[in-house]
Order: sequence, then structure tokens, then C-alpha cells
Amino acid sequence: MAVSSGDGWNTRLTKVTTADNEYESLSPPLVQTSTFTFPTAEMGGARFAGDEPGYVYTRLANPTVALFEQAVADLEGAEAGLAFGSGMGAISGTLLHLLRAGDHVLCSEGVYGSTYGFLQWMQEHAQISHTFSPLQSEEQMRAAITPKTKVIYVESPINPTLDLVDIGLAARVAHACGLKLVVDNTFLTPYLQNPIALGADIVVHSATKYLGGHGDVIAGVAVGSMHAMQAMRLSTLKDIGAVLSPFDAWLLLRGMRTLALRMDRHVQVAREVAAWLANQPAVSDVRFPEWGDERQQAIYQRQMRGPGALISFEVKGGIEAGRRLMNGLKLIRIAVSLGDVQSLIQHPASMTHCLVPPAQREQMGITDGLIRLSVGIEDSADLIADLAQSLAAV
Repeated sequence: MAVSSGDGWNTRLTKVTTADNEYESLSPPLVQTSTFTFPTAEMGGARFAGDEPGYVYTRLANPTVALFEQAVADLEGAEAGLAFGSGMGAISGTLLHLLRAGDHVLCSEGVYGSTYGFLQWMQEHAQISHTFSPLQSEEQMRAAITPKTKVIYVESPINPTLDLVDIGLAARVAHACGLKLVVDNTFLTPYLQNPIALGADIVVHSATKYLGGHGDVIAGVAVGSMHAMQAMRLSTLKDIGAVLSPFDAWLLLRGMRTLALRMDRHVQVAREVAAWLANQPAVSDVRFPEWGDERQQAIYQRQMRGPGALISFEVKGGIEAGRRLMNGLKLIRIAVSLGDVQSLIQHPASMTHCLVPPAQREQMGITDGLIRLSVGIEDSADLIADLAQSLAAV
């Protein structure tokens, strides 16, 4: 996939994360306020009615948050963005906007554990059903669509199996059937994959991860058409209230300036660590997005500019051997997040996906012994040495 015409990525990132302002400050102003004043009562009424531009209340919009929203939209090639207080805020806000009681969601076979939990919540409380499918072919996709299906929801790469879904194919099938396609692009960021260009209607991110990049903010963002984002702003954001604070938006803008530099480094180190793991006799089933069968590699070449920095693998000896490996690490930290400059490791079956029933986990390909490693920007030799000393003890 070619980068969109115009400036290179590092230039684009510095441009979209800054803004001209009345103070002529190089760093964008942090507008840390809950509300905004009106010059007249008439102006206040006009802004509430949408007849006049301007800010009203930070739960609806804020200049610092707006700059972050538009920055992500620009990078994803979307018309507009909408920020949320967490990645799950973006996911739940998007799905609640698109779905009504009695509707059905078709999902990739494997999603983040809390996404699975929210799908269960919608089924139990709002009569919105869901099914999972590998979505590996047009026939498989069409066979899983029901008369009540309104949305196809995709992670690619899938968390934590790192299987890929052909986003362009999913978009063609969805639109042929009158459905919306929502893609979670957290693992790759706009730098490595652009689902909007492939036909997705809405793209969501846990901005906590690579967009922020430094483990100091919880945030989410959705991007799509101006109409969809404005409708979500006035419904699921305004009325449910999972809003992003101006300070967190400011932190995200700061973090995003180095996104391309960080992602290049993440990918470089992850490739070296993955190659080393694949040659260890104590390790089995190493999964990395640019590896896999012919189908997976074809999708990778078609829609991604890099594999990201997530590696999933198993230690021979099962879950207990995996736990001993994690407990023996000295540099790599045990934590459930990803996308940080520090390398983080976790056990999905007992951590991020513990609420998914064992039979469903097995169907998703999440075995009890699977370990997920988020590779940071440390020197690969140091990460490999840490893994080696712990594997030796196991």
C-alpha cells in the first residue's frame, strides 16, 4: 500500500499534531476547561442549536481534543474523528450507534476480551446478537450473515492469535449486503495499515497503545464519515459520556509526533525477537503477522506496510512452563497492555481473555499455553538475552 500523496510520514505527523493559535505557541495549547462562555444569551442558544460554530461544553467538544480527533482522521484518510475516554469507549460507542435491539453483529473469530464482554452485554441487555467466524473467504462471510446482520466487526491482526482478515474483501461483502464494516486498527496504527482506504466505514483505536506510546494515558478514538462522527458525538458520546479529557488529548498529540519513528523501531526489534524465538527448541507455534500460510502472507502484502510488534507463542510444557518463563524475566515486564516503548508480556487465557469461556477461547485459537509479547524499542540483544535466561531456567 502506498502512503498517501503529499508529505512523508514524519512530516505529516509533526503537522497534524500542531495547530496555529492566537498565542503562536509551538506546542498546541491545552484548553483545560469544563465549559465555555458565550458573549450573549442569544449566541449561547445558537451554539446549542448548532446554528453558530463554537464550543459549548467539553463533554461535547474541546479545542485540544478536536485537534487530536482530526489528526487521527487525517492519518487514517477519514473525514472526521471522535475521541473517547478509552478504547472500549470507542468500540462500545460505535456499536451502540450502529445497532438496535434485534440486530446482529458478525465478528472475526477472535477479539479483545473486553470487546467480547461488551458483545455479551449487548446480547443480554439489548437483544443484539453476535456470532464469530474466521471470515477467511467470501463464501464463509456470506454464509455467516443473517437477515438481522447490520455490522461486520473485524480485528486484523486478531488479538492475540495475530491471524489476518482480508479487510478489502470484508468491505466488499459488507457493502454488497447493505452492512457497515468496523475495523479495530489498534495493533498496526495508521502508519502500517489504513482500513478506510480498503473500504471500512469506521475505524477504532485504543489510543492508549501505540498512538500514545508511553503508557501514561487511557484513550480511544473512532474515525469515519463526518455524518457518522457527528451523529455519534450527539448520541453515544454526549449521552453516555465516555469523553476524553483535554490533558489526555494533549498527551496523545505529543506521543503521536514520534509514531513513525517508534513504529519503525518496534517492527525492527520485533522481527529480530520473533526470528530468535522461532529457533528455540523450548518454544512452539510462534505467530507473527507477516508469517503464516500462503493466504496470510497474501493478505499481509495486500493491506499492511509492516507486521507490527506483537508476537504470540507457546512454551513447551504448557501453561505452567509459560508462567515460569514470565516470572523469570528481568527486563520484560508482565503487563496486559501493548504499544508501550517498554516490552510487555502477558498470558491471554488468564488475563485479557479470562472472561471468555474456555470452549470459546479454544474456538478462537487462544490455547491455555499461549503467551503474547508486545515488543518495545529496547535493544533486541537485551530482550533476547532476557528471554534466553528465563527459558533456560524453565
